[in-house]
Amino acid sequence: MWPCGGRRQRRLGGAALLLVLLWLLLRRYYPCLLPVSEPCENAVLLRFNWSELTPLGLWGRTLGLQTENSQFLLEGMPFRIFGGSMHYFRVPREYWEDRMLKMRACGLNTLTTAFLSLAAKNGLWVILRPGPYICSEWDLGGLPSWLLQDPEMQLRTTYKGFTEAVDAYFDRLMSVVVPLQASTILPPLRGGKGCTGQPFLGSKWALCGSSRYKKGGPIIAVQVENEYGSYAKDPNYMTYVKMALLNRGIVELLMTSDNKNGLSFGLVEGALATVNFQKLDPGLLKYLDTVQKDQPKMVMEYWTGWFDNWGGPHYVFDADEMVNTVASILKTGASINLYMFHGGTNFGFMSGALEADEYKSDVTSYDYDAVLTEAGDYTSKFFKLRQLFSMVIGQPLPLPPMIESKASYGAILLHQYISLWDVLPALLQPIKSELPLNMENLPLNASMGQPYGYVLYETVIFGGGHLHTRDHVRDRAQVFVNTVYVGELDYNTVELSIPEGQQGFRQLRLLVENRGRVNYGLALNEQRKGLIGDVFLNKTPLRNFKIYSLEMKPAFMKSLQHVSGWGTVPDYFVGPAFFRGRLWIEQQPQDTFLKLQASPGLQESPDLCLVHHNAGCSWSSFLQKLGWEKGVVFVNGQNLGRYWKIGPQETLYLPGPWLQRGGNEIVIFEERTAGRIIQSVDIPYLGRTQYVD
Repeated sequence: MWPCGGRRQRRLGGAALLLVLLWLLLRRYYPCLLPVSEPCENAVLLRFNWSELTPLGLWGRTLGLQTENSQFLLEGMPFRIFGGSMHYFRVPREYWEDRMLKMRACGLNTLTTAFLSLAAKNGLWVILRPGPYICSEWDLGGLPSWLLQDPEMQLRTTYKGFTEAVDAYFDRLMSVVVPLQASTILPPLRGGKGCTGQPFLGSKWALCGSSRYKKGGPIIAVQVENEYGSYAKDPNYMTYVKMALLNRGIVELLMTSDNKNGLSFGLVEGALATVNFQKLDPGLLKYLDTVQKDQPKMVMEYWTGWFDNWGGPHYVFDADEMVNTVASILKTGASINLYMFHGGTNFGFMSGALEADEYKSDVTSYDYDAVLTEAGDYTSKFFKLRQLFSMVIGQPLPLPPMIESKASYGAILLHQYISLWDVLPALLQPIKSELPLNMENLPLNASMGQPYGYVLYETVIFGGGHLHTRDHVRDRAQVFVNTVYVGELDYNTVELSIPEGQQGFRQLRLLVENRGRVNYGLALNEQRKGLIGDVFLNKTPLRNFKIYSLEMKPAFMKSLQHVSGWGTVPDYFVGPAFFRGRLWIEQQPQDTFLKLQASPGLQESPDLCLVHHNAGCSWSSFLQKLGWEKGVVFVNGQNLGRYWKIGPQETLYLPGPWLQRGGNEIVIFEERTAGRIIQSVDIPYLGRTQYVD
């Protein structure tokens, strides 16, 4: 038998060991409960290791993301969201997985977008933000332009024409995403019976005990609309969107997302309110406690940089200031989503616009000065954030994937051209209309109208005089008499003098560009493009138009290859016209860009990579355009986006997967002054920088 004293010592020793283990657990998960000498906010940085809380690691789960006592729970375990935003529509499909691996290597566990199964495969949870309005500096905030065919349309309200479209969209989308939710239990649908449980997030819907699928997906939360508090035109709208999601089987945690000024107007019962900002206002997170007590705090959009407009600077946000703010947010115990982790590119005509004091359209690049560059390369922000998150997690992070090298292709000759006026009779059938029609109401695309690009309005005049738009041009029009350029009309210039000519009729032509619909603010209902009303010559409205749609879709660009009339580019030519050349690549192609300004000395010794097979034409680069003014670039039929000499952007991103070994066709639609060569360089240039205030 052991002596009593030995037993007592062992009991004391065991108790001491339990206390030590308890102390370690508290220090690990609940440090603010301990009377530690270091400040509590520093201890919070070491409280959360999510390395085992991944979609594949919790494959057999039955619960999704929940809230309890001011914290998130995932499958009943404490959880914090370390998220990053990346838009699938701004990144080539071939690079989606690479960007996700870089997210994991940075220390993030959640993706806020719509890469669903691929996200789970790469260990990322998903916060689904299905809209229907997403803002995101995307044309009309992601809403389809055909909605504006209705002259009475009221976007983002319970207007019948809008809700019918949203219902159809959700019917299709939710049939795909509902089976990919994290929870394996679903709420009753309309009139459902036999379900028990507590109300879900304060709503009238209870959790059912039966499952429609056997394994959870990556979706742990769903956002209800986006920043509605800054719009707030209909007090019933957010409830409508919430119920539209619940009625179609969404059971995950619902969230809203608003900036400081809209937070109090964007709330909806049954959804967790989150906040968006760039510079931390200590009172803002505290304000969340006043609108929802005992709930976890989350910054849904922490803006890691900013977007650019044509004619302005390239905005950057100091890396140290950004990381220090992220650290301060984490020290409060809040969850965070980095908007953007990777920005990408506004390919095609998809960039949005702002309209506050004046209309400003967004540039093609959505580099955003984000954590990854436009081409997916690392920045100093990535490595500083990786260091910060590794401290929080307390476990080794995955190694960052290797980046693809960039190289120069040299100069490329654009040796052929064809005037727009020669293309019209060969490829386009005009729409005849007594009145000018806006783009959205043109009888095209199965009655969906024309969403993007250019429209040419042509009518007959019998003299000159005073041309006045009454501010009906959206957004910019070049004016021609026959084929002679007269001037431009836009928001600031609404009148021109049309010269008198010889007796007889002449053609008055207005080539109107849609530069991008406003994506944020109160002017969404006014985003019709083209000629949105009458244009007057000598106070008489013009009539009897021929209207040519220049949407420049892939089928049009393919037909353009075979049209007759291509000729050798002269020493000087004024558009509008199409120019083409060929880039020859002998090795495996990789990413490339197009630069829009001339380099010193380039014209003295151009390397005509297009004409001659050149071993230097094999890796990523930046194509440099010389003497070009404004237009659009296509490579192998892919629309890279707009360029404009006013800047700030001087490079266009061309992903390697869009290239091929051998010949690659380059077509440029130039509105005015054309060059003859473009050059490949290995460093992108997005313009003169200005720090975000």
